[in-house]
Amino acid sequence: MSFYEKLNALNIELPVVAAPVAAFVMFVQSGNTVFLSGHLAKRDGKIWAGQLGKDVSVDEGKLAARGIAVELIATLQAACGGDLNRVKRIVKVMSLVNSTSDFTDQHLVTNGASELLAEVFGEHGKHARSAFGVAQLPLGACVEIELIAELA
Repeated sequence: MSFYEKLNALNIELPVVAAPVAAFVMFVQSGNTVFLSGHLAKRDGKIWAGQLGKDVSVDEGKLAARGIAVELIATLQAACGGDLNRVKRIVKVMSLVNSTSDFTDQHLVTNGASELLAEVFGEHGKHARSAFGVAQLPLGACVEIELIAELA
């Protein structure tokens, strides 16, 4: 099953890639490696603000991370010139979770993105990963995730 067939089976329609809101670009390619800028969690088209351990649950955080993965896949498609079949491997995911000082389940939140990437890309979607708890994110977002991929 192709990556696109997997997206269809999951009822995922890729969104239009958003323009950056600051002094950066959404992705940079160096050789066969593409680096995607951090994407912020959104709910109903607006920044999903909040802090894990305070006003956002682990399940909500996991949904936020899954939503970010959908946007990352859309940006990855743009980086591939519109053809996700060029994705050879998802190499690394880095997740920043807006957390209280005693919250320690950043890894569970990040699973929302990691699990979707594995569902869509299969073995090619299994990746190295870091999940950090941070005191704050831009615009108060609950989660931010960036991605590195190898292209064919």
